[in-house]
Amino acid sequence: MLNVPSQSFPAPRSQQRVASGGRSKVPLKQGRSLMDWIRLTKSGKDLTGLKGRLIEVTEEELKKHNKKDDCWICIRGFVYNVSPYMEYHPGGEDELMRAAGSDGTELFDQVHRWVNYESMLKECLVGRMAIKPAVLKGMLPKSQVTDTLAKEGPSYPSYDWFQTNSLVTIAIYTKQKDINLDSIIVDHQDDSFRAETIIKDFLYLIHIGLSHEVQEDFSVRVVESVGKIEIVLKKKENTSWDFLGHPLENHNSLIPRKDAEDTYMKNSYIRKNINQRRETFIFTFSPNVVGLYYRKCQLISKENVTHDTRLFCLMLPPSTHLQVPIGQHVYLKLPITGTEIVKPYTPVSGSLLSEFKEPVLPNNKYIYFLIKIYHTGLFTPELDRLQIGDFVSVSSPEGNFKISKFQELEDLFLLAAGTGFTPMVKILNYALTDIPSLRKVKLMFFNKTEDDIIWRSQLEKLAFKDKRLDVEFVLSAPVSEWNGKQGHISPALLSEFLKRNLDKSKVLVCICGPVPFTEQGVRLLQDLNFSKNEIHSFTA
Repeated sequence: MLNVPSQSFPAPRSQQRVASGGRSKVPLKQGRSLMDWIRLTKSGKDLTGLKGRLIEVTEEELKKHNKKDDCWICIRGFVYNVSPYMEYHPGGEDELMRAAGSDGTELFDQVHRWVNYESMLKECLVGRMAIKPAVLKGMLPKSQVTDTLAKEGPSYPSYDWFQTNSLVTIAIYTKQKDINLDSIIVDHQDDSFRAETIIKDFLYLIHIGLSHEVQEDFSVRVVESVGKIEIVLKKKENTSWDFLGHPLENHNSLIPRKDAEDTYMKNSYIRKNINQRRETFIFTFSPNVVGLYYRKCQLISKENVTHDTRLFCLMLPPSTHLQVPIGQHVYLKLPITGTEIVKPYTPVSGSLLSEFKEPVLPNNKYIYFLIKIYHTGLFTPELDRLQIGDFVSVSSPEGNFKISKFQELEDLFLLAAGTGFTPMVKILNYALTDIPSLRKVKLMFFNKTEDDIIWRSQLEKLAFKDKRLDVEFVLSAPVSEWNGKQGHISPALLSEFLKRNLDKSKVLVCICGPVPFTEQGVRLLQDLNFSKNEIHSFTA
């Protein structure tokens, strides 16, 4: 086993460490942007120092390359020369050096887990480790998973199937009573059937090559009282199946969700440019890990919400069932100049009020995103250039927000800055509709100018319609005519705003925005004696 450095990553005083779990960037030199890095990788320059050779790297050899101008790092069994990338790394050189000459898999996962490093660093690939690394995250032994789950009551899940002349029903027995339609994700393409079930902090995967063809459309239903999920497929031919199909990768496995890596490890085909010709190197390296699964979703509509914010509506494939749970995010992936770029976004509702969006599209077939377009950026301008009918890859959901936080909730406070408003959209809808104990919801929405306020008229109408909701807008650069509150997040603003309905009422404070806003907000909330369990900060 390779030795993983024991020090914390990022370092305690690093610019990359934030209290709320997010990540800060360091200033980069001019000409060291992500686009500049992509241009360098396309230039044909030898970035490995091996003149196109791919080698097997021993642990002893890896340890030798531990300097800034000669820095190799191993991630999931593959070794990269990251020296050329040092000046392009948003987290700074010191953070990369934490893993210099060692296996950086665990360190990488703590901060960069969603980054598509395989695409970003493919021209820096030195080779793979000469031994199969034991640090690879993957499936726990069934006995260990069962022991872990047993502490909380449930048993290991199972599945079965039965058929009629025209239908095939796959039944998943989770033994959990809090399972709902948000807990199950289904994708099938050609003969490949895939069902992910979220069970507490685990993911139960069924992955089968079906023995016969089925139609694209299918239905999913949940029997919450017993924790059973039924997926009903329509046969293309009314014939009897002798068996459901053959198992595919990681079938019938229960995997800790924290180990569901963004990079789905399959056989990798790595192309290197050698002496003006293309030569293909094939690695057959398939460790037992399961990654975030992506499906291609079609852009249906794109609307201006503010001067620089758009509402995107994406349609899921007909062969997919996916409902993103409240407070969780997904990753959007686009190919940009030959490199796959990935960014996290929180889905929203189509509107706060149905009168603003007619007809209302079903949330199990359509996903909405409120996205600010940074015209000097790399990803969002490309997203903004998409035409209706184009496709975007959308991952399975991630996030640690649990809807159980709303149980018996009496006071809900929401602090949002800019597009940090996005997780609050579904929270508002759910809170005002499905929490009978709720007495008060208060939203403090920070923006630079009035023109930056997302869905201002909808928020005002919703507050007028439901007297439990109060909305306060705070501007940092208002015009002289502005009569509302102004400034930045501060003790004075929060101490006045965060007043419980009753002295001992159950309260939850949700906060989301740029990293400095969230960091400061969490510190101020703690200073105001809100406990850790009463604060949830959204970061990705």
